[in-house]
Amino acid sequence: MRKWHEKANLHQRLYAMAQNKTTPTTQSVAAFLEAFVDNEAKKADARALIEHMEAWTGETAKMWGPSIIGFGSYHYVYASGHAGDAPVVAFSPRKAALTLYVYSETEKSKAALAQLGKFKMSKACIYVKRLADIDLQLLRLLCEESIRYISEHHACSCRLPQA
Repeated sequence: MRKWHEKANLHQRLYAMAQNKTTPTTQSVAAFLEAFVDNEAKKADARALIEHMEAWTGETAKMWGPSIIGFGSYHYVYASGHAGDAPVVAFSPRKAALTLYVYSETEKSKAALAQLGKFKMSKACIYVKRLADIDLQLLRLLCEESIRYISEHHACSCRLPQA
């Protein structure tokens, strides 16, 4: 009997670890900005990003987890079977930099990134100190490329405007 409980507890712990922590919340985006961002310039940049990303995605800003502002959503399923939902594009006004979650590895994205401006990058996150450091038209192109890529590979809420 004890071994069964140990296995059940292990299963519960593994299930809890596999749950996506970045899920939509009901927290107010405006309240988050007021409480989380103590730098007025970063707050202004965050508000500008919200305005731009809402226009580019056609989606309203929503909180995802405790500190990510996301636009739209898509459902993913990995080969391992792990599945979840994520924002199509998003950002977080972190203390060190604005963290932009807008990159899909396409040829257009690579070309835009090469001319984007002053930033740092990890695997899929772009870190910007100030919006003035980057070209907003190229940021828009990166967002549109992400929407296009995600729409082609996943069930996605965002749709690009028809040209």
